[in-house]
Amino acid sequence: MRAWILEEQAKIETRPLKLEEVPLPHTGDDQVRIKVLVCGVCRTDIHIAEGDLPLKKSPVVLGHEIVGVVDEVGKNVKRFSIGDRAGVYWLYSSCKKCKYCLSQRENYCPYFKATGWDEDGGYAEYISVSEDYVLPLNHVQLEPDEIAPLMCPGIAGYAAFKLTEAQKGYKLGLYGFGPTAYFVLKVAEFMGIETYVSTRSLKNIEGAKREGANWAADSSKEKMPCKLDAAIIFPPAGNLVEPALSQLEKGGTLVMAPVSASPIVINNYSENLWGHSIKSLYHVKRDDAEEFFNMVGSLNLNITTSQFPFEELQDVLILVKQGKTEQPNAVIKVAD
Repeated sequence: MRAWILEEQAKIETRPLKLEEVPLPHTGDDQVRIKVLVCGVCRTDIHIAEGDLPLKKSPVVLGHEIVGVVDEVGKNVKRFSIGDRAGVYWLYSSCKKCKYCLSQRENYCPYFKATGWDEDGGYAEYISVSEDYVLPLNHVQLEPDEIAPLMCPGIAGYAAFKLTEAQKGYKLGLYGFGPTAYFVLKVAEFMGIETYVSTRSLKNIEGAKREGANWAADSSKEKMPCKLDAAIIFPPAGNLVEPALSQLEKGGTLVMAPVSASPIVINNYSENLWGHSIKSLYHVKRDDAEEFFNMVGSLNLNITTSQFPFEELQDVLILVKQGKTEQPNAVIKVAD
């Protein structure tokens, strides 16, 4: 089969991936093999390719927003049949035995394996994964290219939202408005939570308003109209932390969603941190994915994607890094 492999980390502009023929994966007793139809392009793939995140294996196939069709099943598989639509996301596997796994917190498992980082991912024609970590998609009434973004920004956004513990009637701040924040806004809208979006981009300000935000502007230039019960920061900008904390009601929670961030400095502990909580999104777990996909049919989603041929992956990674794709979600079409 064909797969894009990364052997050595380098700036994405140098085109460090190679399209090669590699052995077709087969299934273990508890695994399903999925013929990949599409795979979404995520900035985390770029972080891995460029060295912002350490290289866990080499060569490695990146990609963790996978939608496809089951074409082979192991002898012990019970949840899937050949021909089923299925999805694979960031969580590839965990040990199932540690204190975290036994308490449904496998995102903290010391043996957590990430798709497209610890194990080969979806920039390939096929992938084999344990059925326990594959999402059934037969019930999802969306096209494969529309489902792909749900696999990372959708699930990760929902996981970050859960960490805020926001409830109906709360006021939730979103700092940054990319694909992940979009899905949080839609979940909050469904749950009766007001959303206040701060972003520097005029395009994103208009987009947030159009999608139902109660307020959207650049909060460094225009003051938010109210205090917030909770907030989520999406950009890797540590300098946003203290301003966001200062906007919270006492008892409020700030969630950090990025996988990395610039240095965080809090100058006024008494005013801005005391009485507030800071949490960070650390991987995702099966509950996050399953709960989100059970909710998807009830959300007022308007998912737009820029689709590209499999062979153009490296060009697309460059476009995504530069923010030059027409739509916020870029998707690679691997097969029909």
